[in-house]
Amino acid sequence: MDAARSMDEQQPGDPNAASELDERALIAQLKARDPAALAALFERSADRIYRLALSLLHDEQAADDVVQNTFTALIDAIDMFEGRARLESWLYRIAYNDALGRLRAQKPLVPLDVPDDGEALMPTNLIDWATLPEELLTDAEVRAEMDRAIAALTPVQRAVFTLRDIEGLSTREAAASLGLSEANVKVALHRARLALREHLADYFERQVR
Repeated sequence: MDAARSMDEQQPGDPNAASELDERALIAQLKARDPAALAALFERSADRIYRLALSLLHDEQAADDVVQNTFTALIDAIDMFEGRARLESWLYRIAYNDALGRLRAQKPLVPLDVPDDGEALMPTNLIDWATLPEELLTDAEVRAEMDRAIAALTPVQRAVFTLRDIEGLSTREAAASLGLSEANVKVALHRARLALREHLADYFERQVR
């Protein structure tokens, strides 16, 4: 929900009203350079930002650097924050742009943009996961294979998948965090899920054979 929503739009009993007021208070404290407010925000958001950066960079030190740079940028730019998006969405956006900049520096030819949504993707390998032995679904090797499958996604797909399916953000929140349209978030998430399912279907097919 837009952090700048006016008070007269908030209805009594609105479950989002209290959290919105809390966020406004936090922003005011950050603008006043209250170290306790910065510490509270870091405690709330640092791990999520780290997971997003790690999903893109696959480098723990680089992900740590992104977290530090994100909060440094927050301190430098908080006076310009107008509250049109959630504070955490703004932090994700800073971290995402930092991570993409690092990727472009490392691999300038890596495609970073959302692909044309005119192409309909269909899986070529289907397997009924409900019939797989439980040990296959819980095995550490399967989790490692999932990590490899996520690493094979495009950077945008990895970011969207991380924010939507791991961090639990809504489509609107993910779009605001990444600077994408909601339609592009939906396309990227759909493609990411299909790619992951196909990758794991190939893996499970090999295992059951």
